[in-house]
Amino acid sequence: MASLLKEPLFEISAQGPAPNKDFYQLSITKSDVIWRYWKISLRNASRNAKPGEQRESHQDYLEDTRLQSQVGLVFGQGIQAYTLALGRGCYDYLERLPDALLLRILAHLQLEEVGALGQTSHRFRKLCSSEAFWEQAVRGHWETVPAEVGSLGLELGWRRVFFTSKLQLQKLISRQRQGLHMSSSTVCHPETRSRPGLGLPLPMYQGATVAQEVERVLHQKVLRSIPGSS
Repeated sequence: MASLLKEPLFEISAQGPAPNKDFYQLSITKSDVIWRYWKISLRNASRNAKPGEQRESHQDYLEDTRLQSQVGLVFGQGIQAYTLALGRGCYDYLERLPDALLLRILAHLQLEEVGALGQTSHRFRKLCSSEAFWEQAVRGHWETVPAEVGSLGLELGWRRVFFTSKLQLQKLISRQRQGLHMSSSTVCHPETRSRPGLGLPLPMYQGATVAQEVERVLHQKVLRSIPGSS
């Protein structure tokens, strides 16, 4: 697990709270806590001030209540608590796993559990809403994903495919095939496009993409679920 601990363990920077305009950076390595600051001021006395740096061991940081207060003031109490945990050796190994391995772990969770995990950090929120996760979810619910479903996943997004019933997907695939057939017929006989009154069997969503058709169907489902709506 030690190989997951890349340097630095944590790093963050920000401007101090108003009216303070100074700039601060906090970096935590495997052995040190490094606090850097830059004086920002229009006063002549401060224009030539050099950046400052304070470096101390994890144990010294745990005993340095003054620096802890500065960290909390600039970055917030949550960051302060997190840095203290790192100083005590409480590393967040799960956050440091590669995406490919985390996706394999997510495959064993229920959707409610994935939703809860996505609220714990920016990293997990991004991963739990990624196309890679939803593609994995779709493929996990299908023994074999047909090529047409894969095409819809690329066009509509895998999350939308996951929440669309198989019956509705079959309808969309059928309409997609019909659209491709009509496009092929138009290419083979371009003269028919300029001749009115031929009664060509155009697809229901002529001029729209499959994604727009899905939006229309989902909108109708929402309307039907509302009491009193027509």
